[in-house]
Amino acid sequence: MNAKSLITPLGSWKFWKDFIIMTIAMMLASAGVYYFVVPANLVLGSTAGLAIVISNLFMAAGIPIKVSTVILILNVILLLLAWVLCGKEFGAKTIYTSVILGPMMDLWEFILPYQKLIPAGETSVMGDIWFDLLCFVMIVSVSQTILFHINASSGGLDIVAKIINKYFHIDIGEAVTVSGLAICLTAFAVNPFRLVVIGIIGTWINGIAVDYFTAMINRRKRVCIICDEHDKVREYIICSLQRGCSLYEVTGGYNGTKNVEIESLLTKEEFAKVMNYMKENGMHSFVTASNVSEVYGLWNHAKKKPRPKPAKEKLSQD
Repeated sequence: MNAKSLITPLGSWKFWKDFIIMTIAMMLASAGVYYFVVPANLVLGSTAGLAIVISNLFMAAGIPIKVSTVILILNVILLLLAWVLCGKEFGAKTIYTSVILGPMMDLWEFILPYQKLIPAGETSVMGDIWFDLLCFVMIVSVSQTILFHINASSGGLDIVAKIINKYFHIDIGEAVTVSGLAICLTAFAVNPFRLVVIGIIGTWINGIAVDYFTAMINRRKRVCIICDEHDKVREYIICSLQRGCSLYEVTGGYNGTKNVEIESLLTKEEFAKVMNYMKENGMHSFVTASNVSEVYGLWNHAKKKPRPKPAKEKLSQD
């Protein structure tokens, strides 16, 4: 790899956009761990949960070690797996997120120690372990979903989940749950049975939440349009929205009229633009739309350069 190939990505908008997104996502994740997991001593299926177990075991042996330090060590150990099995992009991004999780927890501690937020006589920020659990799961699930969407992770057990998702083709939420259950069981070493069960439930909810947020962020519209001016609609989709579409010859069942149906996968915003375009131009159409949560193949996440207008093609009339 030469110097030029390294400099180009660093100067690209995609690099800096992903860098900003990862930083924000990790700020959320570190806040969730510091304010809701550490005070309540919750052990969920994550490196944070395992770090709490290890930290407590060392403390019991008279060796003080911070949870954030243990998290950093565990994440560094798992980075090699990310680099080798999930690709250099995923590995490089995960190196960054893994390294900053612990320091960001220290940053939150400097800005606002959780001890100041704990009500008098309580042992956690929310005052109820179930509320702490739900707050943590919601915050971290959003963070995980954002990172997975840009081919990154927060490190630790998310690396294992990504490997399971990539090589066994199961939903990322289920992979998060499977990889986390083993960590939950280690909590028997430091926590009573009740807290371990709460951790297992939290890991399960975390997997469901990740699947839910992933479906939301990946949701597309499968749009089917029957319109007399189908050539104009096709040109608008291809040239203005820079999306692909398929054309099908259809025959009306009532009067036998032949027409053309356009089918395309669009984002919600692009679907609204198509509808506005047809309305502004007075086009009479019949439109159906359904939600699609997963798209594989040639879907372009980034906008491509404008294409030239396609030449009008006449469908064969059999």
